[in-house]
Amino acid sequence: MRKIINAPSDVVADALRGLAAAHPSLRVDPEARTVVRADAPVAGKVALVSGGGSGHEPLHAGFVGFGMLDAAAPGEVFTSPTPDQILAATLAVGGDAGVVHIVKNYTGDTLNFAMAAELADDEGVQVEQVVVDDDVAVVDSTYTAGRRGTGATLFVEKIAGAVAEDGAPLAAVAGVAREVNERSRSFGVALSPCAVPAAGRPTFELAEGEMELGIGIHGEPGRERVKAGTAKEIVDASLAAIDADMPLAGQELIVLVNGMGGTPMIEQYIAAGAVADWLSGHGATAVRTLVGPYVTSLEMAGCMVSVCRVTPELLRFWDAPVETPALRWGR
Repeated sequence: MRKIINAPSDVVADALRGLAAAHPSLRVDPEARTVVRADAPVAGKVALVSGGGSGHEPLHAGFVGFGMLDAAAPGEVFTSPTPDQILAATLAVGGDAGVVHIVKNYTGDTLNFAMAAELADDEGVQVEQVVVDDDVAVVDSTYTAGRRGTGATLFVEKIAGAVAEDGAPLAAVAGVAREVNERSRSFGVALSPCAVPAAGRPTFELAEGEMELGIGIHGEPGRERVKAGTAKEIVDASLAAIDADMPLAGQELIVLVNGMGGTPMIEQYIAAGAVADWLSGHGATAVRTLVGPYVTSLEMAGCMVSVCRVTPELLRFWDAPVETPALRWGR
């Protein structure tokens, strides 16, 4: 295992110190493991808090800022943040308008965020929890009861963040976040495993010439292992799985073509072209396409396709200005 680290036990703290150095506009606490937007709490504004295991950067800390998250709680690599971490992030940003917790559907995350919400309520901060469960590949996986939360987390955080920035009340922000989740689906394919620093070895094994269809962002098993295919075959399998669960014909879509951490941009753009071809051949329209490594799995090579069936109103909030370390436009 070759990684640019100091010690496996210091990976998250060291990364947060680097985040603070690169983005002084954020309030980063490497010891408490919280990342907070500089102007928080914003009076009268619903705050958005998310988090999860590290190793998926830029999710979630890279999405803290204007128009998106107010705070993030990064856990150890592939490990849920603790309730105390989540509570600290929540109290740092929670004003009189309340807080929405955006939680990927993994057992540790949902339990710890629920506990933090109860503790926040004791402190007089009202919290609504929204669970993201967009992955169509498998149900009741290694880490979850129900579907996994993956790439659509970005859609939820961006659109709900814009709604909150617009001044909507707590119930409305949470409602939009749930609507975006319901309208979104994802499917991922792995071409190589990744290695958690503390373990020092790959999380799974792929034989030469194999790929895993439906992989999870922690290396959880997918639907099946097959012979490695072309970009077109990878995209066709991904979108066919999504379309079987949520028909895409006649829909306008926001599309995320997401690199898993070890995939060069040239390959991601090849995949994006294959996505455009598939959609045009199946009567669907990509009104916005975002390409890049946004929801990663350390150095895993592979690709995840996420789609959201948008309405004009949701598209307006997607296009609204955002300024975070990893996503910025219109400001």
